[in-house]
Amino acid sequence: MDEFVLDTGNTAWMLTASALVLLMTPGLAFFYGGMVRGKSVLNMMMMSFGAMGVIAPIWLLYGYSGAFGTDMLGGLIGNPFEYFGSNGITDDQSLMAAAGVPALVAIAFQATFAIITVALISGAVAERMKFSAWMVFAAVWVTFVYIPMAHMVWGGGLLGATGITEALAVPIDFAGGTVVHINAGVAGLVLAIILGKRKGFGKEPMRPHNLPFVMLGAALLWFGWFGFNAGSEFAADGTAGRAWINTTVATSIAMLAWLITEKFRDGHATSLGAASGVVAGLVAITPAAAAVDTYGAMAIGAVAGVLCALAVGLKYKFGYDDSLDVVGVHLVGGLTGTILIGLFANVGDGVNGTWYLDGSLNGLFYGGGVNQLLTQIIVALAAVVFSGVMTTIIALAIKAAMGLRIPEESEVGGIDLAVHGETAYETLGGARKTQEVKA
Repeated sequence: MDEFVLDTGNTAWMLTASALVLLMTPGLAFFYGGMVRGKSVLNMMMMSFGAMGVIAPIWLLYGYSGAFGTDMLGGLIGNPFEYFGSNGITDDQSLMAAAGVPALVAIAFQATFAIITVALISGAVAERMKFSAWMVFAAVWVTFVYIPMAHMVWGGGLLGATGITEALAVPIDFAGGTVVHINAGVAGLVLAIILGKRKGFGKEPMRPHNLPFVMLGAALLWFGWFGFNAGSEFAADGTAGRAWINTTVATSIAMLAWLITEKFRDGHATSLGAASGVVAGLVAITPAAAAVDTYGAMAIGAVAGVLCALAVGLKYKFGYDDSLDVVGVHLVGGLTGTILIGLFANVGDGVNGTWYLDGSLNGLFYGGGVNQLLTQIIVALAAVVFSGVMTTIIALAIKAAMGLRIPEESEVGGIDLAVHGETAYETLGGARKTQEVKA
């Protein structure tokens, strides 16, 4: 590799983008926290913060190396010992070396992706999963599912440019449609099924207890998502600008599409619908952020807003308790964005996607034929299968070893007080247990 040359502008942008993405996890805590009942809000937020605590050291020790190290096991994972501890890696080994960004900054940026992906899963198991089991699950899942998936897609593995679709086209996943959203969505579905339904699911109302929290969380997610998508260019350039613009317009259109769908279906356009539409649009545009033009971004946002608004009702039809619609928003949104790239990709001469090796990777609607569409479908299905099988094994193993679910009396009385010894609001059980003891 050529001698590393520091680019201070790109480095400053990537440090900023890393901070933006890290902010998304506390934002998710507000988004999810507002959607649960008042007796569960602290536990819900703690699951996001717990993910931050568990994933950061794992990523620094072997996570980055496993995702971006030299191929092992036929492209399934990178060598986890190659950059172990993140101390010996040199800047010319940086994932972002070509952009002049030091290795430690690259490690930091990618750490924030791993953290938010794990935190997303928690919405599917709200109000009933043991906190201890969640923390163990987070550590094991990031090790055996997220890290290999990141390597397969972004680290040159099985789902990358020279992977299983090499004869068709280079798969496009700019910022995490497969690695983050399909991955987390499938994991959420598997956990929800294995864990079982909340007591009273489908029989009694389980409404969000704080919609302002939900809207605040959605706003923080949207703000942080500019680091997520525009930062995935690894440079402060026109492609980052394209990702920023697409992230804005797709999200705006998705929110409107969700609200219109709600209005026709239910008679009301709700604040919860607006917040959910925002997240659906962000999810769907993530893999396509720099690979489509304005029209493609608008189309992806519109389709995602409608499909995700309809998909959140599937849990009642099929009987799985995906508490906070991880499946309806992240799995369906991730599949939508990943597959629609095959129709709307407009790379052309590279202006809208300079990170591609081949500037001719256009979608079906832009003269590229069906190869890109087939590639996107194959990679999306491979991600579903891998995440589904691995998450099932992990969840069943933890269930056998320590149990997954809190006792029924703790669920009924409130997981906050039972597990954490405190409540969010005085009206839900008086002063915190610690205050009672002190008195």
